[in-house]
Amino acid sequence: MSAHDNAKAPRVAITTLGCKVNQYESAAFATAFAEKGAALVPFSGPADIYVINTCAVTGKAAAESRRLVRRALRRNPGARVVVTGCYAQVASKEIRALGGRPPCIVGNGCKDQLVDIALEHGASDLELYLGDIGRQRRIAHLPVAGFPGRTRAYLKIQDGCDRFCSYCIVPYARGPSRSLAAADVLAQARRLIDSGYREIVLTGIHIGLYGLDCEPPSDLASLVRRLLALGGDIRFRISSLESAEISEELLDLFVASPRLVPHLHIPLQSGDDRVLRRMNRPYATAEYAQVVERIATRLPEAAIGADVLVGFPGESEEEFEATCAFLARLPLAYLHVFPYSRRPGTVAAEMAGQVPAKVKEERVARLRRLDEELRRAFRARFVGRVRPVLVERWRRGEARGLTDNYIPVCFPAPRNLANQVVRVRLVACEDKGMLGDWLEGEG
Repeated sequence: MSAHDNAKAPRVAITTLGCKVNQYESAAFATAFAEKGAALVPFSGPADIYVINTCAVTGKAAAESRRLVRRALRRNPGARVVVTGCYAQVASKEIRALGGRPPCIVGNGCKDQLVDIALEHGASDLELYLGDIGRQRRIAHLPVAGFPGRTRAYLKIQDGCDRFCSYCIVPYARGPSRSLAAADVLAQARRLIDSGYREIVLTGIHIGLYGLDCEPPSDLASLVRRLLALGGDIRFRISSLESAEISEELLDLFVASPRLVPHLHIPLQSGDDRVLRRMNRPYATAEYAQVVERIATRLPEAAIGADVLVGFPGESEEEFEATCAFLARLPLAYLHVFPYSRRPGTVAAEMAGQVPAKVKEERVARLRRLDEELRRAFRARFVGRVRPVLVERWRRGEARGLTDNYIPVCFPAPRNLANQVVRVRLVACEDKGMLGDWLEGEG
């Protein structure tokens, strides 16, 4: 390819849509490109290779994925455009139909080959590296050197999902659950610790399934115990867990170790059992509530969050009211609220009773008001209390960061506290977090 022929160090631009897993994988691409001598440049400027790591969870994400592909194809007609991620996996025909020169498409099961594919000379007109993701049994091992500009590091321990919720395209885009070998997880964690990170977020598509496909089978609690045994001045956060996958053994680790931070995000999706059945979710509201209440009893300072999907096909006003009432009763710290987005290829896309957009908007607004109330109430509990805070950024004499239990905090501090975990007394609530006082000399 002429761009490569004319430059010893090809310029590579990477952009990422979607989840923490995609962000981790893009960081792995950046690591591998740098190790092979490529120069990483902003996606907004000229490059010889453009990598777009796409998302397909919502229609909006799919549209943004298409927009970024078009943008890359227009920006440099001689550049190599490589499209990967969930939208590339499930909608390769749509990507090829965008017009102009066809991009190279690398499926989720081949992401560990992406950098070598992108750097190849003499690319053909039509390049598809998709494979049958449904038959994939090997997780793509993607080592990461670091996350420039971030104080928290992600560590992908698992990929894929076996659950097939009726609204979700992810199992079709990511394939079955596959776990990264514990030895590789520990090696990656050690690399991040040695690079100076103070917090590692364990992430995956469905990490509660971690280890079930290993030989011999294992589980998430066993992996977390081994990570905690690494030592070092590092704390671990778990990105998201289904309610049925929060075992007593795992809770014991949360209680015993302050380095496993008291924060659990537990997807709910609906507070009405009829909607949960239509969603093909594997629990009832009573079971979910029991888990949340058990966590709140054993970890009273924990931030417990929930995902809620609003306007699922057939969701009646009565069912929505049941969701609101159910959420208001739970000891939750916050909600992530999303309107249902119709995704072709899923069971829910063909269901009757698609909820009008205006109704969805009104329901989303109502639950987001509840989210604000929950956040305020949770923060108010900690006024006057001292919490460890990881300082993520500093500006004009003020440090900003997150407490172990997921409260954003701003407090006066010197610049040299960046990337440090310090003790802060939380003194007042504000709209987006809390104000605090740094307890100088206390680590």
